[in-house]
Amino acid sequence: MTTALITGASAGLGAAFARRLAAEGHDLVLVARDRGRLEATAAQLRAAHGVGVEVLPADLTVPSARALVEWRLSEPGLTPVDVLVNNAGVETDDEFPGALMADLQAEIDLNVTAVLRLTRAALPGMLARDRGSVINVASFAGYLPARGSAYGASKAWVLSFTDTVAASVSDTGVRVIALCAGRIRTGSHERAGRPVGAPGSPLWLDPDDVVEACLRDLRRGRRMCTPGRLYRSVVATLELPRRTLRLLARLAGRSREQQPAAAPAPSLAGAGAGERDRGEHLVA
Repeated sequence: MTTALITGASAGLGAAFARRLAAEGHDLVLVARDRGRLEATAAQLRAAHGVGVEVLPADLTVPSARALVEWRLSEPGLTPVDVLVNNAGVETDDEFPGALMADLQAEIDLNVTAVLRLTRAALPGMLARDRGSVINVASFAGYLPARGSAYGASKAWVLSFTDTVAASVSDTGVRVIALCAGRIRTGSHERAGRPVGAPGSPLWLDPDDVVEACLRDLRRGRRMCTPGRLYRSVVATLELPRRTLRLLARLAGRSREQQPAAAPAPSLAGAGAGERDRGEHLVA
């Protein structure tokens, strides 16, 4: 039986991932700040699906707490994590010039640093086992951010980071995907007093539908999932230049491989492999 670790798992999209993965038979490690809500979610999932559920309370903006989750992902003596869902994220309400520096820093700590460090903690074990999946929850705001939003910049980083990591593991049994979601009915907007679109609005997505689309695209080997027809059509247009560059880089790489190999020059051990690695990183 495989194990999935989900951050931000006590509510919203994270809870939707937990429900779906539990229903598919995965054991779970649930990470969020509120132990009480985590315990309640864990009890529901154990009762409904008969899976094992660990609870790991942690504020991922705090280095010591984040290190605990990194340890859970990388410790060889523990049950290995086969699926990592980097879902936890935060958006500062104020526009950048008026936002508190502490809020902006927390946004980067959670949306960028935690994704970087948890992915780095999980990947070596996945590569050694030649299996595993990393799901990084990005956002449509990574393409079209709101005015004065540092959040959009952090999610643009998640998109680029995922693309890079996915390219680096493309010849292995490990899959990496970015979930480029638009507005999702998670309840957070209502709690914050923000307007929510009417039922059936193409701008608002159901969290269970988003999870289903993401897992479907992950199994198809795709590197990005954009649920919702409206969002998907816009992202397809915006991604066209990047897809063209990827294709050109791939063709250039094949052209180099077909050329006769030159006589090796004296070098440090492993330098040739390092040169190949740098070439492969251009293929996204």
